[in-house]
Amino acid sequence: MSKLTQSPAWLALQAKAEELRPQRVVELFARDEDRPARFSRDAVGLHLDFSKQKIDAETVELLLRLVDQQHLVEWRHKLFSGEIVNTTEGRAAGHMALRAPETAVMPINGVNVVPVVHAELDRLNAFAARVRSGQWSGHSGKKITDVVNIGIGGSDLGPHMACVALDSFADGPHAHFVSNVDAAQLTALLEKLDPDTTLFIVTSKTFTTQETMANAHAARRWFLRSAPESAVPKHFVAVSTSRAEVAKFGIHAENTFGFWEWVGGRYSLWSAVGLPILIAIGPERFRQFLNGARAMDEHFRTAPWISNMPVLMAMLGVWNNNFLGCTTQCIAPYSQRLVHITAWLQQLEMESNGKGVDREGHKVDYATTPALWGDVGTNGQHAFFQMLHQGPAIHAVDFILPIQAEHDLADQHQMLIANCFAQSAAMMRGKTADEVREELIGRGLKGDALEAAIPHRVFTGDRPSNTLLLSTVDPYHLGALLALYEHRTFVQSVVWNINPFDQWGVELGKQLAQHVLMAMSGKDTPLDGSTRSLLKRIS
Repeated sequence: MSKLTQSPAWLALQAKAEELRPQRVVELFARDEDRPARFSRDAVGLHLDFSKQKIDAETVELLLRLVDQQHLVEWRHKLFSGEIVNTTEGRAAGHMALRAPETAVMPINGVNVVPVVHAELDRLNAFAARVRSGQWSGHSGKKITDVVNIGIGGSDLGPHMACVALDSFADGPHAHFVSNVDAAQLTALLEKLDPDTTLFIVTSKTFTTQETMANAHAARRWFLRSAPESAVPKHFVAVSTSRAEVAKFGIHAENTFGFWEWVGGRYSLWSAVGLPILIAIGPERFRQFLNGARAMDEHFRTAPWISNMPVLMAMLGVWNNNFLGCTTQCIAPYSQRLVHITAWLQQLEMESNGKGVDREGHKVDYATTPALWGDVGTNGQHAFFQMLHQGPAIHAVDFILPIQAEHDLADQHQMLIANCFAQSAAMMRGKTADEVREELIGRGLKGDALEAAIPHRVFTGDRPSNTLLLSTVDPYHLGALLALYEHRTFVQSVVWNINPFDQWGVELGKQLAQHVLMAMSGKDTPLDGSTRSLLKRIS
């Protein structure tokens, strides 16, 4: 058994879970009329209502005791001080520096990185302004109308999600995203574009990422069907740290934008990786995006645990996962603008905390990250909500709702709000057999037909959820929301004593893919029997 699961704070929470397990949340509401106020918090324009969780005041106290036991204060200090927190790679995690003000001091390896961050941001702003104004034009002199970001993982998920979320603020060239090595995605897009008015952003830290470079070279070949080689620098720019590889591709050094080894891919949309966002919404709105994240950084850094939104959300997740047995986390944003936030969160949380060993390399005997999944409401209500309400397993849910809409169809926004609040209420309340019986009798059902119908209409309820409100999906509040989940992920990693900043789990499949490619080209390479059989099937 690990030290964590035998620790006083952990054992106290196990005992508390057993005490609360037979109690229903509706009963906790009945005993405490102030529960909604007691279990709600506000920060940076966001409102968190966690009153529908199976907790009481003592539960929160015990969860925060676990936070202290796991030395979150010290780990938070290391994070913000630029100390090495990615122990397997010997790196700091400095993504907060990407949104820090110019006057801030954030040392990494003993050097304040804020000046170089702002110098690169100035270059990005200047380039984006030139593209948006038409000062930067294609080789034929036509204004750029479409920007295609070619990347994968963090080089795609974050910028793609943010560009869609902030589309109502976009007044620059239209942003497109290509990530899948399945060329169907790229070719379908290229059919709709004019090479004379298209700018490609190739995003790869090493500029050797297999999927990204396959798409980049295919896009380059497509472009050269109608343009000379000399035109490539007017239509391709790079976000990379490998200027040598970029130069081989034909992109000029002045059109290469960099970031640093202390910026992990899933934390990189605040850096040059966010160039598509910057071009779409402009430097001023991008600054607001950074400001929202910065405000959440400051809240996380300074607020006491009892009012610290990232800490509370993290510990509610730990409570549901480790003590109440919720093995998945559903994300249900009631906003079409946030349609891609679940995909971004999947990488953020599952790549960060999907680990089976602790920082010391010992196998863990407790759950780490739950599986994240979900879709926008109200679509999910007509798909997987059936399982959320009546399936035997209980899944925790985060409902995310903007209070204000960006459109003028007020009646539909009211309907959206009503559905969001009703679904969270239904998951908590449920419906008893007696309630179902009374309802069906009122409809005229009786006898055997009545009794046969009842079990199918019973809802057990008592299913935990958070409701997270934001004023609107604008750059500032989106920045705050994303930083909230970043810090939530970090807090959970500290509690579970794992390194959230490496991702060795993505490497093995990549390595084996090279062996499969070798076998497909006729070279002798060790493969398992199933893979060899599958290769014969497609040959």
